Amino acid sequence: MTVFAQQQTTLLKGTASYVSSQNVYVKFASTEDIAKGDTLFSQKNELLTPCLVVKDKSSTSCVCTSLLTEKVQVGAEFLARVPLRENLPKPKPEVNNEAPKSEQDSLRPIEPTTIQTPETEEKPVAIEFKQKIKGRLSAASYTNIFGEETTHRMRYAFTLQGNNLGNSRFSTDNYITFRHTVGEWQAVQDNVFEALKIFALSVKYDLDKTSSISFGRKINQRISSMGAVDGLQAEKGFGNFMVGGIAGSRPNFLDYGVELKLLQAGIYIGHATQKEGRQQQSTLAFVEQRNGGATDRRFVYFQHSNNLAKNLGFFGSMEVDLYEKLNGEASTKPSLTNMLLTLRYKVSQKTSVSLGYDNRKNTIYYESYKNQLEQLIDNETRQGLRFNVNYRPFKWVTWGANANWRFQKSGLNESKNLNSYLNFTRLPWIGAQASLTANFLQTNYLDSRMYGLRLTRDIIPGKLSADAYYRLVDYRYKIYENEVMQQLIGLDLSINLTRKLALYLYYEGTFDKKAETLHRVNTKIVQRF
Repeated sequence: MTVFAQQQTTLLKGTASYVSSQNVYVKFASTEDIAKGDTLFSQKNELLTPCLVVKDKSSTSCVCTSLLTEKVQVGAEFLARVPLRENLPKPKPEVNNEAPKSEQDSLRPIEPTTIQTPETEEKPVAIEFKQKIKGRLSAASYTNIFGEETTHRMRYAFTLQGNNLGNSRFSTDNYITFRHTVGEWQAVQDNVFEALKIFALSVKYDLDKTSSISFGRKINQRISSMGAVDGLQAEKGFGNFMVGGIAGSRPNFLDYGVELKLLQAGIYIGHATQKEGRQQQSTLAFVEQRNGGATDRRFVYFQHSNNLAKNLGFFGSMEVDLYEKLNGEASTKPSLTNMLLTLRYKVSQKTSVSLGYDNRKNTIYYESYKNQLEQLIDNETRQGLRFNVNYRPFKWVTWGANANWRFQKSGLNESKNLNSYLNFTRLPWIGAQASLTANFLQTNYLDSRMYGLRLTRDIIPGKLSADAYYRLVDYRYKIYENEVMQQLIGLDLSINLTRKLALYLYYEGTFDKKAETLHRVNTKIVQRF
């Protein structure tokens, strides 16, 4: 007889410690059981959603690529599925110094001993809803010096995720920022939402473990590509199925303020299963959006994620419009407007590949920390075919490449992009991490090349870390026959004043022979709680 044993797994929690334009760095207590190509998940309402793919790792940190449309925030928590280690000591054999009276007595089973518990002993009370709070308060200044012109911008941010406050059924989710330029306060007085950005502000009430209702501004993870919903949201679970609905409005497209003219409502149904080594999730939604009382958009949204095989994962989403009005004539002919397909395969412990197709509309960023060229590359490579390969030839070395090709029948908006990197998780003698990058972008109006070197090192472990980089940028505008050659030098210091209080100092200089030098000096203090 052959016996098959199924390996048990558990979830290992990590925290995003640094987010760059290309990678997300997630810190774990140990990455011994995490492999390249593994998927990291976020958890909400006991449901796991794939978010990141591990490209490389050190002993306590993973370098990941994001599967999300929105930017990952530092401090966000992610889960890795790892084998369950059973290190329980083996029971010692009981020693009986008394010789048995006879062979029959020695074979007689020992009667179990019952331990009586006093009736007065209090049993621990199980908490149905357990409080979990995490938040962050920060203040930052951004100074740009360009020749004789100097600008100062201030940014204040508050985030709070409070689950089951006071072990109750109430939870809250908040992410609010306020930013303004020194000396330009009149712009804030004219429209406060030019400075105030409320990305999340909601209260949720759990009817039970599988049902909830929320009010405020919130992104629904079941239909995340729709963005934030202002209003009422509800969901009810039935085993592996769930049904939900939204009713409210959309934020203003220009300043992200409240806009009651942009009404919307919708319903969705979802299905999720989670077994050892495999999990899948699907959502089907029907939504109608209005503008001033008239139908603006009516569409069906579908999202699906699935571990098709042991080393093969899939994620896809699409939107099909069911209503269109042009020149006063309405049409209900279905039209595919947004689609994202991603397939990831772990070839071996050293190699993983992924293939994707993206025809989603460009995302509107109300805040961005990328420079002009990084924003340009991001916009030009968001759509089209995408191919990625990661290879680790040695324990501390990882090579990877990303290729993007955006194409159209008219050929008016084509772009080709190739990005390659070589990461060293540990350099001898200096004990630092290093990364070499090269990016080549070609569009109908621009050709660019960018080369970079980045070094990261803990100067005082747990207290002070430094990040220094150099970039050489060469881009040419075809229409104007203008070539721009720039050198960028940057230094980033992270200082942990206490366990939850940190100070960040950042400098970047852009040197151009044909223009004035641009200096960027940023400071930020963060208090976590």
